[in-house]
Amino acid sequence: ANPPCVTSKRRFCRWNGIDSAAAATRRECLVQLIDSHCHLTFDGLHGRIDDVIRRAHDAGVTHFITIATDAADALRALALSQKHPCVYVAAGIHPHEAGKVAAGWDDALLQNARRNDIYAVGETGLDYHYDFADKNAQLAVFRRQLEIACQVNKPVVIHCREAHQDTMSALADFKGLPGCVFHCFTGDENEAGQILERGYWLSLTGVVTFKRSDELRRVAKMIPDDRLMVETDAPYLSPEPVRNIRPNEPANMPHTARCIAEQRRMDIEELAPLSVRNTRRFFSLPANELA
Repeated sequence: ANPPCVTSKRRFCRWNGIDSAAAATRRECLVQLIDSHCHLTFDGLHGRIDDVIRRAHDAGVTHFITIATDAADALRALALSQKHPCVYVAAGIHPHEAGKVAAGWDDALLQNARRNDIYAVGETGLDYHYDFADKNAQLAVFRRQLEIACQVNKPVVIHCREAHQDTMSALADFKGLPGCVFHCFTGDENEAGQILERGYWLSLTGVVTFKRSDELRRVAKMIPDDRLMVETDAPYLSPEPVRNIRPNEPANMPHTARCIAEQRRMDIEELAPLSVRNTRRFFSLPANELA
């Protein structure tokens, strides 16, 4: 039997807040989405990945960028993508892992990043909210990954938490990056403006649906049409109205997309193809029948 990612003849439901499986039996789907950032290798998802992918497809989420956070995770992600053609891989060293890298980590990452089935470097960046890694170690590992991204001419996926200025300062030294997205952006309008002024991209998660995320919803309005992506960051950050359900899954992505569409005064039928085109363009994903 084909793995659940082989979906050329499946129907994807148009999200309208009702049970996705029931919707799929009632009418042909109109909305398709790509989850531009998730962690399908993480606990809570990897052990039941066929069901996770099937539910996502039922909800209209057709493809996935699974983000590897260290060398071992990259191997798991690549194995997953080989089994499921709708899963694409980005590989890097998460700032939480920066203090644990072994000698030669960068050579291993460079070798991976040169692969045709690795579509970006990351996620990488700086996280000053937690103290899982020394700031100097984080910065050194971050800068080396930016060098690698320039060397292999692939975009970077940025993790930035309470480290905006240092992140922007480091990025300023690497003007040759072919692309740069701040994933799970939760900063303020001023920070968003600085990022967009540089030509970088922003990706939004379910946080935009939270009751207290008024400023982030204002950010959702200011992102140019051609530099917006949507993600789940699954298994984290379940959106409203399923915020209390863990783990988060790509199937919940339409809640976030619908919220963003509302802020931008668009129909989800307009936002979805826009976000899909952007995700494909940013990661240089291969064209296929679901494009």
